[in-house]
Parts: sequence; C-alpha cells; structure tokens
Amino acid sequence: MNTVRYAIVIEKAEGNYSAYVPDLPGCVATGATVAEAESSLREAIVFHLDGMREDGLPIPAPASLVAYVDVAA
Repeated sequence: MNTVRYAIVIEKAEGNYSAYVPDLPGCVATGATVAEAESSLREAIVFHLDGMREDGLPIPAPASLVAYVDVAA
C-alpha cells in the first residue's frame, strides 16, 4: 500500500481539541490533547479511506497546502 500525506488541521475547542482533513470532507476526530486528536484523526483517516474503497469511491489526492504567516500582534 502506498503512503500519502494529507494536511490536517487541529483546533483548540472549549474543552478539548478537534481535528479534520480538508481534503477528506467529513473526516474528523477529537482528543483531550493535541497528540490524542492527531492519533484519533490518523485512525479516522484509515477508516474513512477504507469506507470510500468499499463504496467504490475514488480516493482524493492530497491537494491542500499548509503555510504560516507572521504578522505583528
């Protein structure tokens, strides 16, 4: 099986962290810590892709880019 790299977003929520994959709509996870959210999302991605394969849907290629911008605060 090939390895692909999807961009993920982890956001601080009120009592935990939430995470999602911009290139895989509906693929989300949460965790008490950043590390837990990332680990849960990794599992969610595998589950999401397996479901897409089972449904005969094409697997989207990673397309999102991640960048940081420095601004004066």
